[in-house]
Amino acid sequence: MKQIKDFFNRIKPVYLRYGVLAFLAFMASIFLFITSIYAGLWGKIPSKSELADLKYQRATEVYSADSVLIGKFYRYDRQPVAYEAFPEYLIAALVSIEDERFYEHSGIDYPSLFRVALKTVLMQDQSAGGGSTLTQQLAKNLYPRNERKKVPLVVNKVKEMIMASRLESLFSKEALLTRYLNTVSFGDNTFGIESASRKFYNKSTPALRLEEAAVLVGMLKATYGYNPRVFPENSMKRRNLVLESMQKNEMLTKEEQDSLRQLPLALNYQMFDYNTGLAPYFREEVRKQLLSWTQTEKGSGHDIYTDGLKIYTTLDHRMQELAEAAMKNHMAKLQSDFEKSYGKGAPWLKNKAIIEKAVRSSAAYKRLIAKGISPQKAMDSLGQKRQLILSDWTGEKQVMASVTDSIQHYMKFLNTGSLSIDAKTGAVKTWIGGVDFEHFKFDHVAQSKRQVGSTFKPIVYTAALEMGIPPCAYFSAREVAYENLKGWSPSNSGNKDETYLNYSMEEALSNSVNTVAVKVLEATGIKNVLAQAKNMGVFSPLPEQPSVALGTGEIYMNELAGAYASYVNNGKAVYPYLIKSIYDKKDSLLVRFEPKRAKKPAFSKQTRQTMIEMMKATIDRGTAKRIRSTYGLTNAIAGKTGTTQNNKDAWFVALTPKLVHVTWVGHDNHQIGFKTTGLGQGANAALPIFALWYKALEKEKRFHHYTRATFERPMRTVQDQLACPPIKKDGFFKRLFKNPNKKKSKRFRSRR
Repeated sequence: MKQIKDFFNRIKPVYLRYGVLAFLAFMASIFLFITSIYAGLWGKIPSKSELADLKYQRATEVYSADSVLIGKFYRYDRQPVAYEAFPEYLIAALVSIEDERFYEHSGIDYPSLFRVALKTVLMQDQSAGGGSTLTQQLAKNLYPRNERKKVPLVVNKVKEMIMASRLESLFSKEALLTRYLNTVSFGDNTFGIESASRKFYNKSTPALRLEEAAVLVGMLKATYGYNPRVFPENSMKRRNLVLESMQKNEMLTKEEQDSLRQLPLALNYQMFDYNTGLAPYFREEVRKQLLSWTQTEKGSGHDIYTDGLKIYTTLDHRMQELAEAAMKNHMAKLQSDFEKSYGKGAPWLKNKAIIEKAVRSSAAYKRLIAKGISPQKAMDSLGQKRQLILSDWTGEKQVMASVTDSIQHYMKFLNTGSLSIDAKTGAVKTWIGGVDFEHFKFDHVAQSKRQVGSTFKPIVYTAALEMGIPPCAYFSAREVAYENLKGWSPSNSGNKDETYLNYSMEEALSNSVNTVAVKVLEATGIKNVLAQAKNMGVFSPLPEQPSVALGTGEIYMNELAGAYASYVNNGKAVYPYLIKSIYDKKDSLLVRFEPKRAKKPAFSKQTRQTMIEMMKATIDRGTAKRIRSTYGLTNAIAGKTGTTQNNKDAWFVALTPKLVHVTWVGHDNHQIGFKTTGLGQGANAALPIFALWYKALEKEKRFHHYTRATFERPMRTVQDQLACPPIKKDGFFKRLFKNPNKKKSKRFRSRR
């Protein structure tokens, strides 16, 4: 101690002596401060073992059958990739603009720290930057400051330096760059270069061009301010600064830099979020099925939001694109016709009871009631106008409107559901659950059970054939009032007088004659028809009533599709499925899903061929003939239209040799239907969605395997049985004693 004291006493003048003491005291305080951080007094610092055991939260990726990424499930949108996937110029751009001495330091760049201290602290120059190395930034990415205990900025900086030193001792420079590029945020809940590359350029990291890599690297300084979608001019300037830095660090020549500066941003922006993108209803159903799978033995322990699973689905990416385009094309026009048909007296404008019921059923109203607000005050609150964005088929518009106005606005929209499946396996090829997932979350494929109308009639006729009723059996089209059914009297659409006409089963089915369908059901037996439906894969309970012949039963769309598939699948129903296989983040197979088919045929080969011929007649000359006349499709197609009572539901089922396509169009509010049958019949409201889609498929050679397939040639016995006049007229004496103005009255006696 005496020696130290003598040393200080020899320092002259006195102020220098005290200056040295002050400096040493300052250095001692810094040492103690850093020691306190090391000791964990300001919060725990991850140990080397914890840093070495880093695990990413990875987004689960959903792929179409043709291996196109169509969606993700995540808490943080991150898709880690290996160092080998990074183009050399991506690394060059990153190092040159963010940490040009990266390969020289060991986690802390002391010259940069000195520069920051001198310029930022002493000279108050805010442009000096933060002095953080890539390794320090990585430490901050791994342990974000907002997740730590609230401490001064300098403490966080020191913690990050300590973590950076530990990371440098654990990993190579390549491993550090890999971790950095896989964790850094690019904004919009997007983490890592692979997710950013797919979002902004719709390509994987190895496919990035140099100028594209420079755009993404440039974003790292300010992910919002340099977002090329939001601020393209800022992004362009920042990209050019990155290129300039690369040239300064001799990673580009002056000529290369000048050439690249002239290129546009050329984004190909893709959103992989919940509401947008291709097939949102399909992706939501996949998500639900995955969550159910995680409750099984094979799926137990997996988290679909963090485990980085790879889901391969049955969806055909291009088919889905064409299906959505066809739907939008048709529904935009149909919506316009629908609104014009009602005019100013539309129920969403004038019917107070319907409007009030819709408002009281809304989430906004229920939230207010849950807060203890009275019903009247809740209604008043929802009636206050403010700036809102409302969308329709022409786009989005900002208007002054209330929540009630918004509810009324979206009340007017017709909705749709369409599904196409592989007729042999049940693999879903396209899936459209509604017109707009953002505003209408209800899925009309997976969640909706609607009356299927005349699309149920083929099942009735199939049962009749199986019971031995020949296809050329004739049934009177005359309307009947059934005494034991409270006078129920099914009628036919149109004004055609059919009192004296007798239809063959083929003609009655192709023209969807209601009166004949009920009589065929009566001759076949209700129980036999219901059993036939069950054998064909219809699992929903159906009413044991004569009206079931007209499709009053409510069925899911996938049931209907699977049942129709039996006609081209050797009589065996299929069960539509969406997911083919699930792999883990290391590309190891976890589970594979096989097609499910009925074990036994639901009907004979002769019945199958007969039904196909009868449904081909529906397309060629029956209720769906506009497939040929309006849309000019000459392909092998069979099918059935359907329209329910009061024009509430419009259906069309298309049966082709390899595909089954089902379409429904209607209104979600059962109190609102089509104004006229002409507008709301299946041939007008639903059929065009299939026709436009199939025309688009026909134009692309890759789909000729489907569109140019042909039905098998029917057996001779089938051809002979169908060789009869489609309609017979009553003889003179029958006509003489029939009163066309009086319904026939009889009891309904169903065959046992």
